[in-house]
Amino acid sequence: MKCLALALIFASAASAHAQGFPNRPIRFVVPLAAAGAGDIVGRTVAAKLSELWGQQIVIDNRPGANTIIGTDLVAKAKPDGYTWLLGVQGSLAINPATYHSLPYDAEKDFDPVTQMTLYGYVLVVHPALPVKNVTEFIALAKAKPAQLAYGTSGNGGSNHLAGESFRLAANIKLNAIPYKGSAPALTALLSGDVPVMFDTLITSIPLLKAGRLRALGVTLPRRSASLPDVPTIAEGGVRGYEFTAWQSIVVPAGTDKSIVNRIYTDTVKVLAMPEVRRKLVDEGANELIGSTPDALGRQIRNDIQKYRKLIGDSGIKIE
Repeated sequence: MKCLALALIFASAASAHAQGFPNRPIRFVVPLAAAGAGDIVGRTVAAKLSELWGQQIVIDNRPGANTIIGTDLVAKAKPDGYTWLLGVQGSLAINPATYHSLPYDAEKDFDPVTQMTLYGYVLVVHPALPVKNVTEFIALAKAKPAQLAYGTSGNGGSNHLAGESFRLAANIKLNAIPYKGSAPALTALLSGDVPVMFDTLITSIPLLKAGRLRALGVTLPRRSASLPDVPTIAEGGVRGYEFTAWQSIVVPAGTDKSIVNRIYTDTVKVLAMPEVRRKLVDEGANELIGSTPDALGRQIRNDIQKYRKLIGDSGIKIE
């Protein structure tokens, strides 16, 4: 909340050029399937901005190809402020660090607006796995090197990297099993086909409450308000470990700065609304950020370098 408070203090009024913005519907491209964490963030913020502006913001879900399809669509859109991208770390940081060739340039083809949220993952296991905490899990993995498998949303996806980062930090050998998305990976976990997964809080929380999964630790630097009784993985014995995800707004490069500032300023206002905070925290957000455009730009650049190192260290190969 500290970043959000600072953003509220320093956010300036939009210039005269942006006074008429928006005067028609806005297309908000979400490069993810509906009902996931990113989609919920986008829809929640868009609904409140629509109320604030009296103008429709249309969510356009364009999932596929590790977010490349929807992201590239916005990269090539007219920079007039009426096409936005829900920028996630997968599209703007992991993909540039992973793929040798992309149809878009994450640093050059977009103007950053604001990082909206900080999310984490939760290390969950099938109830049949005989471990109750991170320490026991690591001990089991060391007793059975490369025999424990964890499901992922695909090779190089966020939860794959969360698992690889954990594997390296804990000095264990795990077997990553890629599926065509998080939903089939979670289905495999529930059926017992794989015993482990790093899942988003939003999809795991109902299953944890129902006793269908067991949580060992969250990947955040601090405990999640959504799962206050679940320790961080660092608390569980893997000192210094954390792996976070984020959702942001970016627009095509060359968008007028006053329009960028208008979107940023009013998004910060929305993130400060108590009802928005309650909803997003209930859905698994650990923190609402509201960063400045410059801060988001630095976040993207720094994360690209971080993931390049992780991918190099882990030996992940993307075909």
